[in-house]
Amino acid sequence: MAGRPRNPELEQRLLLATWELLTERGYDALTLAEVANQAGAHRTDVYRRWSTKAQLVVETLTEHLPPIIDPDTGSLLSDLRAIIGEFAKSWSAPWIDGVVGLLADLQRDPDAELAFRTMAEGRGVPLGRALARAIERGEIAATTDRALAGDLVEGPLMHRRIAARQPLTPEFLDSVATVAHQVLTNTARLPR
Repeated sequence: MAGRPRNPELEQRLLLATWELLTERGYDALTLAEVANQAGAHRTDVYRRWSTKAQLVVETLTEHLPPIIDPDTGSLLSDLRAIIGEFAKSWSAPWIDGVVGLLADLQRDPDAELAFRTMAEGRGVPLGRALARAIERGEIAATTDRALAGDLVEGPLMHRRIAARQPLTPEFLDSVATVAHQVLTNTARLPR
């Protein structure tokens, strides 16, 4: 015997309520009961779909984070700068502090961790395409480590925003793009 059919409209209301609460109060203050109340639903409606807060928030982020643009400017440096600017929009959002709590919860929830990794990989696709174009143009070697490239591009943003608690200024984003470009093109100059 099949269960009750899924209600896509209810799921969208629950995801929107989660997004609103996440952006207003952050991850730590969010509860599944509040999500149900905000969406005009029952708590069982939430628990039936997501057994943990981490699973709900990952699906909400997947649904509501704006996509990363896929620029094709004709040069790796300007592609990097555009992509870094897109990443910076997310890392500068007020709710990003709550991601630290989510990351801690992901360690206890393998399903949510897998969904989070899938979402993160999807958001990294434009960078992968930019690197592929740079390889085709001969700007970087075909053996370029794409995972390292992702770390070079997004890692400094995460560190500056979460650990250093500093804003992501245009000058900083330009510096990150320049350094990542120098490393990827093997043109970085070490101090003597």
